Amino acid sequence: MTALAPTLQAFFADRLVQQRQASQRTVASYRDTLRMLVVFIQNRTGKRPAALDWTDLDAQTIVAFLRHLEHDRGNSIRTRNLRLTAIRALFSYGALRHPEHAQLIAQVLAIPPKRFDKRIVDYLTDTEVRALLAAPNMSRWEGRRDRAMLALAVQTGLRVSELTGLNTGDITLGSRPMLTCTGKGRKQRVVPISIPIAAVLATWIKERGGAPADPLFPTRSGRRLSRDAVAQRVNLHAGTAARTCPSLQGRKLHPHVLRHTCAMTLLRGGVDTAVIALWLGHASIRSTNPYLHADLELKEKALALAAAPAVKPGRYRPDDVILAFLENL
Repeated sequence: MTALAPTLQAFFADRLVQQRQASQRTVASYRDTLRMLVVFIQNRTGKRPAALDWTDLDAQTIVAFLRHLEHDRGNSIRTRNLRLTAIRALFSYGALRHPEHAQLIAQVLAIPPKRFDKRIVDYLTDTEVRALLAAPNMSRWEGRRDRAMLALAVQTGLRVSELTGLNTGDITLGSRPMLTCTGKGRKQRVVPISIPIAAVLATWIKERGGAPADPLFPTRSGRRLSRDAVAQRVNLHAGTAARTCPSLQGRKLHPHVLRHTCAMTLLRGGVDTAVIALWLGHASIRSTNPYLHADLELKEKALALAAAPAVKPGRYRPDDVILAFLENL
């Protein structure tokens, strides 16, 4: 076994799990990245992953792997940068254990992330939200579950992982309905629930039954819905809603659109961006700024407040012979 293999194992067992106490999603993301990397090198060189050494992971190989992700696998630049982050984490850990490879490791750590265009966030209008919430078949168990799930997602702006991670015990009903969730970075937060959505949830929880530790939105077998399952349900109901709402036709909705919709609703309701950041569980208020860029109505109001300059149309003509001479040069 080469020096790379034990360092790779210690990176996960010691660095991520013990020292950083990384979340399961982070560990899984790093695992998938490094598994793709060693398989890529194996296909290029014929070396088994257990036989790979640090010299097989030089900067040229890493750059080739990143290019493979973009051009062969069709990954976005965001995904490419995410994979590079995992690789750099391994090499930063390796620098402490293998100073003899300091130059090679430094070259890999010097590979920069790519810049990318930031698109305007996509969100639903009030009409589109009503059509989407009316789409699930209420005569079916799955339809009643999906309607409660979609309504809660639009009103609270939960991430998909937060939505699927909810238990029935995380919902507090009564005079001040709210939910408690654990979000990104293990940050816990409390989000209020509106009275109409609380009524929908109360009906669903009564039908769903189960213990407080059971998932709020389970599958038929009682397991938690996966991210892919939620995405599939959102697109299914969006297709149904498009029959009555033409603006949804041809749109492939991602569950994150529901989170964007919540943020835009709060913003248009006059809620301060700092409060929206707390509501959504953003690490920084800067993460809320894209919603300001997406709000055309807010920009139109700013335009209306700006006084039009009192400038008469026409070309400037100097009234002095010297100025006229200089203007015509």
